[in-house]
Amino acid sequence: MPDYMETPQGRRIAYHRTPGQGPGVVFLGGFKSDMTGTKALYLQDWAEAQGRAFLRFDYSGHGQSSGDFLDGAIGDWAADAIAAIAALTEGPQVLVGSSMGGWIALLVARALPARVAGLVGIAAAPDFTEDSMWAQFTDAQRAELAQGQVALPSDYADSPYVITRRLIDDGRQQLVLRSPLSLPFPVRLLQGTADVDVPPAVALRLLDHATGPDLRLTLVKDADHRFSTPDCLALIAASIAEVLARAEGTGQAG
Repeated sequence: MPDYMETPQGRRIAYHRTPGQGPGVVFLGGFKSDMTGTKALYLQDWAEAQGRAFLRFDYSGHGQSSGDFLDGAIGDWAADAIAAIAALTEGPQVLVGSSMGGWIALLVARALPARVAGLVGIAAAPDFTEDSMWAQFTDAQRAELAQGQVALPSDYADSPYVITRRLIDDGRQQLVLRSPLSLPFPVRLLQGTADVDVPPAVALRLLDHATGPDLRLTLVKDADHRFSTPDCLALIAASIAEVLARAEGTGQAG
């Protein structure tokens, strides 16, 4: 059973926290996913084996947290992450963001720069509401969205994704690829070449746009968006370990 915390906005967030040494690791999940996914559970086991503090949680409207998914937006979920990190962790953290979680991680880093020791992005999807959703909508879909929401087919569920006007409008207030993006800590971006949801071009754009002393992108041939094969999971863990070693070696973790 998860524990629960309440955010300053009054949302009830479900979480699992593993005690251990710092810098801790925080897993930030994707759009419509939850903290019981393959990557989150694998990393919790990895952190426990390392004696490393670890936090996973559900954004509002996701998993076991309060709220309706359709009421939420990027800004809400970033605020949930900021609240969880502020309340449930101590000192600098390595943020591990999967898909939408990569965007959330960048927003957390902007809001809480002193609390970020490093970042690992897994098929990170910054600005996807604008560049992936809105940009690909037909005129008819945009007209439908103007009335409140539009339904999109999903490769991952039997029912369609419902995209709300608020998700798109709020996303425009959270964009990170339109203005300077400083990442003054170790960053590892992991990306599959067979990812059709967040193509490699997104990772290359993020790498090109961000500035920082230690940014690297690793492309994995034929890996898809889930990035959850044993080899991919091992690569995620190795990337976190490398970021931790560099953060601790440069004193950013102190």
